[in-house]
Amino acid sequence: MVSRREFLQAVPLGALSLATVGAPLGLAAAPAPAQAEKPLAVEKIVALVGDDIPTRSIYLPHRLEEAIAGDTEVGDSYLHEGAVGKLEKRFAELLGKEDAAFMPTGTMANQVAIRILCGDRRHLLLQKESHVYRDEEDATPVLSGINPVPIEGGTGDSLVASIEAAFNQRSEDPYPLEVGAIALESPVRRLDGSTIALDTILRIAALAKKNGTGMHLDGARMLLMYGMEGFDPKTYAAPFDTVYVSLYKYLGAPFGAILAGDKVHIDRARHVRHIFGGTIYHGWPVAVLALQRLDHFGERFARVRAAGDALLTKLGSMPGIRIERVERGSNIATAVLEPSVADGLRERARRADILVGNPDNGRLHLTFNETLLRKPTAAIAQVFAT
Repeated sequence: MVSRREFLQAVPLGALSLATVGAPLGLAAAPAPAQAEKPLAVEKIVALVGDDIPTRSIYLPHRLEEAIAGDTEVGDSYLHEGAVGKLEKRFAELLGKEDAAFMPTGTMANQVAIRILCGDRRHLLLQKESHVYRDEEDATPVLSGINPVPIEGGTGDSLVASIEAAFNQRSEDPYPLEVGAIALESPVRRLDGSTIALDTILRIAALAKKNGTGMHLDGARMLLMYGMEGFDPKTYAAPFDTVYVSLYKYLGAPFGAILAGDKVHIDRARHVRHIFGGTIYHGWPVAVLALQRLDHFGERFARVRAAGDALLTKLGSMPGIRIERVERGSNIATAVLEPSVADGLRERARRADILVGNPDNGRLHLTFNETLLRKPTAAIAQVFAT
């Protein structure tokens, strides 16, 4: 399982060095150290780390100009109309919901949804590995006075039994917990991108309906499920009252999130967003970039999945490599490498314009994104050969 620190450090800063971009006006560029590595051409690399296509900040103006493509109606005012409105409508249609609202961060999207769904019922059921429980500090109790109740089960069938047990416990206590909502994360980053099967979600949704409890999906990485057998965003999102999807993890935006649901919930979400200080003046730069990447994303990522499967099959047939696949995995797998393969791998890969992480005791996490389509499978696998 990838720790948060390992995840944030997955793409080495040196690999995306800005050293050759140029110094600020009026300042001489400092001479590069004699032994400094030549920066990789970021537009050519295959990055077997991270969910998104690596880029350099200096390219942002060009990316914005390309995404706008002469459209003079992109501007929004306090997140109304313009490209933000187009993005909200696009996601509402994609997820099969009545409406959607732009949020500056995923944490805000989650917390707004939880606050709305729980109302006066002050307990929230959620996976113990979830981002809401592990990575949003004490936002749930501090911002909304709602108590998170972590449950076992991860992404498997036992998740249903854990939730059912939590509901049954209420009848045994003189002062039962009032559960306002169930928040599920899928895919789960802390479980290496494992996803919850739709059948499991439907069983949980039935329990929620029986108990009058809301359902929220932290689907930050949900679109990375494209290409999985039977996956359709509308079908997957249907059992949930609210759904959050990230705009920056793989859709090329520098920040931002979308929260979708019915009109009543999303109207309320915009109000709570303002209370939380999230009604920024302009969101259009984020929206135009996300809209551009969203076009045909499902088709592209289905190709990424197929290429990833082919690469894992190829690697698994090579001496000194064993592949461990994630159950119901989205875009992460682990290669267990013998020392003869692990030694010097990063240097061999770098010479071929391929980024890999640091093997930890021979275990190398491989994360697939759209850069995987830049080279043939055989060429990528070759750097693992000894």
